[in-house]
Amino acid sequence: MTEIRFVVVGHHTRSYAAVRLARSLGAHLLIDDENQGANWNHRRAIEWAAQQGCRVVILEDDAEPVEGFRLLISEWLERFPDDLVSFYLGTGRPPQYQKEIAGMLVEADRTRASHIVMSKLIHGVCYSPPQSSLQQIVSRWNQTKAADYAVGDAYGGRVIYPCYSLVDHADLPTVERHPDNEPRTERRRAWRLA
Repeated sequence: MTEIRFVVVGHHTRSYAAVRLARSLGAHLLIDDENQGANWNHRRAIEWAAQQGCRVVILEDDAEPVEGFRLLISEWLERFPDDLVSFYLGTGRPPQYQKEIAGMLVEADRTRASHIVMSKLIHGVCYSPPQSSLQQIVSRWNQTKAADYAVGDAYGGRVIYPCYSLVDHADLPTVERHPDNEPRTERRRAWRLA
């Protein structure tokens, strides 16, 4: 099993959950104490990951790993060493992708595929960019975008989503001020869990 490190990005209002999650994984912890925002904190996580000599998994403070998370993560990253892998595929947000996701999951079931492929990172709950892409992500970073879009757009490649997510999302009220100022009222849980 190759070495994998973890980093948890957290908001100060959820520091208890962030610390608990980081301790459970032996993860590096980055708390946003000054309401800088998710974009800022995810960039810090990417910069930290770029300094590591191994693959890094980035989790938000409201990620809920499944049983056997570490082993499952390792298997997926060995299978897709050169791809950005998102370990969460969620319902509700963003709404414009939900119909497409439903269709892709039906097709995956029909063909017995274990994952779907999208051209975007649409969730920042738990993901891992390949180590070789981290400097590019930092150099192409757009600080005006939502964190997940900033990562995915700077990466610029396909994103692998296991059909069965390796984390669920604690559907808590959002702490992020979103650029569109739209309330986040949709249910935010995984489509399916491993």
